[in-house]
Amino acid sequence: MKTQFNIRMSESYIQNLFAERIGGRQYGKSTAIYKFEKIKRAKRAALAANPGAEIIDMGVGEPDEMAFPEIVAELHAEARKPENRGYADNGDAVLKEAAARYLARVCQVPGIDPETEVMHSIGSKAALSILPAAFINPGDYVLMTTPGYPVFGTHAKYYGGLVHNLPLTAERQFLPDLGSIPPEILARAKVLVLNYPNNPTGASASPEFFASVVAFARQHNLIVIHDAAYAALVFEGKPLSFLATPGAKEVGIELHSASKSFNMTGWRCGFVAGNPLLVKAYGDVKDNTDSGQFLAIQHATAYGLDHPEITECIAAKYSRRMDALVDALRAAGLEARKPRGSFFLYVKAPRAATGTDGKRQEFANAEAVSQWLITEKLISTVPWDDACAYLRFSVTFAAKHPADEQRVLGEVARRLTGARFEF
Repeated sequence: MKTQFNIRMSESYIQNLFAERIGGRQYGKSTAIYKFEKIKRAKRAALAANPGAEIIDMGVGEPDEMAFPEIVAELHAEARKPENRGYADNGDAVLKEAAARYLARVCQVPGIDPETEVMHSIGSKAALSILPAAFINPGDYVLMTTPGYPVFGTHAKYYGGLVHNLPLTAERQFLPDLGSIPPEILARAKVLVLNYPNNPTGASASPEFFASVVAFARQHNLIVIHDAAYAALVFEGKPLSFLATPGAKEVGIELHSASKSFNMTGWRCGFVAGNPLLVKAYGDVKDNTDSGQFLAIQHATAYGLDHPEITECIAAKYSRRMDALVDALRAAGLEARKPRGSFFLYVKAPRAATGTDGKRQEFANAEAVSQWLITEKLISTVPWDDACAYLRFSVTFAAKHPADEQRVLGEVARRLTGARFEF
C-alpha cells in the first residue's frame, strides 16, 4: 500500500515539472492523434479487414535500399582503424575536404575553405536542432515555409522564438512569397529557412529565386539556412546549390546530407557549409551538444562525396519510378506532374471520389482522402493540409528490382481503375 502511495505521489509531482515548451503540466495528457499515427492505425485496420493483402506504402520518406557495397566496405575498413575509435568532436579534415571537393565538382561552388567553411553534422536534423541556439533570442522571428520540415522552428520556439509561416502554393510554383511578410514581423526576423528540392512538394528552386533570396536577406539583415538534403537527387541537369548564387556565402549556410543522396539514412552524417562565422557558431554550439559522429562513418561519407556517380544511379532509379507513377495516377484522373528532383510527388487531393461500387465519398481535407485510399484501395500516402489539400506520394516504396517496381506500380494503377475523382 505504501509503495502504491509513493508511486501516486511521484506521478503527481513529476507531472508538474515538465517545461512549458513541451506542454508543462498538461504534458502527456493530450488525446490528439498525430497524422502518422492515424496512418499506422488505418493500415493495421485495413490489413485486419483484408487478411493476406498487401498495402502499397507510398508514404515512406527514406530510401528503400541499403548504402552501396563500396560505401559499406569503406566503413568496414575505417572502423578497423584504431585511430578512428575515439571522440570525433567537430570532425577531422577527411570529410571537410571531401565536402569542399563535392561542392566544387557537383554543385559548381568553387573556393570553399574546408577548414573554416565546412563542418560535419550528425545528419541535417541534428544541425537544424542545434542552429537555433546560435541565433534565436526570445521574441525573434524565424521565417519558414509551410508545408515544410519543422525542426528548426520547433527548437526556435524552445528558445522563446516565434515562427512566421510562408505558404507554398501551386500558383507560385511552391516558392514562398517573400513580399507577403508583414513589416512588423520582418523587423524582428533573424532567419529564413528554405529547402529545395522541397519536402513535401518536390518543387525545385531556380537561380533567379535564390538570387532574390540573397538580395532579400541583405536588405533585411537575415541569415539564410538552406536545407539541401535532396539537392543531388535531380532528374535532369546539375544539382542547384544556394551557395552557387553570387553573394550567398555572405548571408547564409547550406546543409547537405548523405541520408538521401547515398542511401545512408540511419548512418546520420552530413555537413554544414558556407559563411565561416555562421559555421563557427554552429560548431561552438555543436561542441557543447554532441561529441561528433564516429570518424569511420564520416570517412565513409567522404568516400561517397568523392563518388557522386552513386547518387546519379540512385536518382536515375527514382526518375524511372516517378515516370511510371505519374502515368498511373494520371490514368486514374489525379493531377500528377513529375518534379525536377527529390523522391516526392505532390498531388492535389480530390474533394470527392466514387468507388467501383458506385458509392460517392466527399472529403473534408487531404487526411480524409489518405484514410480512404488506405481503407478502400490499400494504398498509403501522406496527407498535407498546411497550405492546401495535397497528398504526398514517394517513389521510395519497397521493390527489389525494376521488374518488381513495375509490378508495384501496375498494382497501384489496377487498384485505382474505375475510381472517379472530383476536384
